[in-house]
Amino acid sequence: MSDPILIVDDDADVRDSLRALLESAGYAVEDFKSARDVLAVTDLSKRSCLIADIRMPDMDGLEATELLLEKVPGTGVLIFTAYGERSLLQRGLESGARGYILKETPHETLLRAIEKVAAGETFVDPGLMAEFVSAQGQADVLTPREREILQLLADGMSNADVAQKLFISQETVKSHVRHILAKLEADTRTQAVAIALREAMID
Repeated sequence: MSDPILIVDDDADVRDSLRALLESAGYAVEDFKSARDVLAVTDLSKRSCLIADIRMPDMDGLEATELLLEKVPGTGVLIFTAYGERSLLQRGLESGARGYILKETPHETLLRAIEKVAAGETFVDPGLMAEFVSAQGQADVLTPREREILQLLADGMSNADVAQKLFISQETVKSHVRHILAKLEADTRTQAVAIALREAMID
């Protein structure tokens, strides 16, 4: 794989261990001690994926995921965490991360997760599957951001208006709208608004 993998973790030992593993597997690696350092990189487009810790002092990995995906939509993010709580998995689903894996996972599982995420697929640590299925069931309804966007569309705003109001790109708005249509099984934005009003998801 030619494009580098990004690692962000505030623990130097974790970064060093991951770098050694990935470089031995033939990957190019760039590592950072904070999410803000990653987001400061001028061009993040030519990267295979980002491996991010959840709990870091300056900005957690899930907030960083959301900001990164606004900056470079389609980036594959693999959450690499010591925590398997359902609430964190739920936040991960909402942030847009494609993968969730525990730090204690075997090396071969981690490498397989990286391959899947870099290829645009989803990967969940086998040890987290029960929690993931439960969280995924809860995620069938709209996230707070999706409800916010749908409310603005219901108020008659265009994608450009929504993007300007929320300080996000039009591509990000379109991505949210696609997710909304898929979740509500709607063919058009008008139909999605009607469904959301009927189900009291928006006012």
